[in-house]
Amino acid sequence: MARGSVQIVVERCKACGFCVEFCPTKVLELSSAFNSKGYHPPHAVNPDKCSGCDLCGMYCPDFAIYGFRVKDTKAAAAGAEASAEPEETSDAS
Repeated sequence: MARGSVQIVVERCKACGFCVEFCPTKVLELSSAFNSKGYHPPHAVNPDKCSGCDLCGMYCPDFAIYGFRVKDTKAAAAGAEASAEPEETSDAS
């Protein structure tokens, strides 16, 4: 499963709950804390389960939340090592 992360802009949130309701992996929950407007913004209760699908961001009417995919560091390191190896060339001259 792809790894993702979610970024929440707490002060933009009006606690409509769309992000919580439509999250397919149930990463979000409305917080008990208040923002400066008196709303309960969401927070990630299961951040490791986030797939980075950005459904939360697509449904948010206030653009207060963004989901994004995170590159797997192990796979990226393995890919970098593979591309760093010199390729053999045949000189047919």
